[in-house]
Amino acid sequence: MFGVLISGRLPQNNFQRVSETQFLIEVHDIENVNHIVVYMTGEMPFPDGYAGGVYFCYQSGGEQRWIYLGKICNQKPSAIFRITNLKHDTNSLSVTPFGGFGGPTISHLNAMIGISVEPISAIDALTPATETQTTNVNSFAEFTQKMLENFYNYASSFAKDAPDGQSYVPFSSLQHWFENFKRRLELNPNFWKSS
Repeated sequence: MFGVLISGRLPQNNFQRVSETQFLIEVHDIENVNHIVVYMTGEMPFPDGYAGGVYFCYQSGGEQRWIYLGKICNQKPSAIFRITNLKHDTNSLSVTPFGGFGGPTISHLNAMIGISVEPISAIDALTPATETQTTNVNSFAEFTQKMLENFYNYASSFAKDAPDGQSYVPFSSLQHWFENFKRRLELNPNFWKSS
């Protein structure tokens, strides 16, 4: 159902099901890994309204430390996560569904990736570790498209005809759009998804 891809290595899809909604895979020699790709294999989609919360576990000071990275779902079945800074960071710990899991002991050179199938609303309420910098090209392209459509529609509503037959948009209109868009982003970074 899930796979992990690390540059220079073969894809791994041997996740172990540890409960009805939790899956784990061990990743070896993690010290030399900067990014991981977690993806759905296409074998089975998530049930409607569900997604997979992706967690990273590494050994630190004799303890297993779990960090929430982000999510994958039917609409965005893969994501790239930056893990470079997580392997030595103790400030990004989060409460995870894997916290009490007495799974296999891992060495300091290995890590585990956990996927927990949960309602999308529960996953969306989680905050990924800031160091992961989830890269999702589709989401960025979608944001850019929505922003440009919003800009075009707003600016074209202020178009005026010049004496030479050309149209122009007053600069004050562009400035007003920019300030308004910036304010809306600050209030709700995901507002563009519903407009």
